[in-house]
Amino acid sequence: MLVPKQALETPPLEIQTLGAEALRQSARRIGKVNDQVRELARDMLRSMYTAKGIGLAAPQVGINQQLLVIDLDLENAATPPLILINPEITSASAGIDTYEEGCLSIPGVYLDVVRPTAIELSYRDEMGRPKKMKADGLMARCIQHEMDHLNGVLFVDRVTDEAGLQKELKDHGFQRQYVHSVA
Repeated sequence: MLVPKQALETPPLEIQTLGAEALRQSARRIGKVNDQVRELARDMLRSMYTAKGIGLAAPQVGINQQLLVIDLDLENAATPPLILINPEITSASAGIDTYEEGCLSIPGVYLDVVRPTAIELSYRDEMGRPKKMKADGLMARCIQHEMDHLNGVLFVDRVTDEAGLQKELKDHGFQRQYVHSVA
């Protein structure tokens, strides 16, 4: 799916921010992959590129469906983005690491999150074909982060540094009451 990797003056979809109800819903599986789903993926990519992000989940744009778009190579127009429909993690490594994460739904806030270093997953691509993949490093982290959105979980819910969390939220105008700690 080719979409120009550039910022638009007005993105097609509005990214919801911390406190929005849409971010706390469990997303529904997509029954049939059709043109409507592909158009949503394109609009999500356009919105993600405009916001200069590397991943976006449908619930972040107020759409309650299991659809993710990811692109770790924003500088290279030839690298296709990853479209994940109904993704499921089938296994995760025992090894974990801590890395700073941010989120388009919580702009400006960056905090450390612990996650498995590698995962295996199954999903459907934008043509509805079943696929499997292995991911590690930043790709594994990004997929896990975006998949959390499908379950109404935000990265701040996984932060264990309470003092750091409160400071970052306050500094960027977000309220602690919208964080649902799962760590």
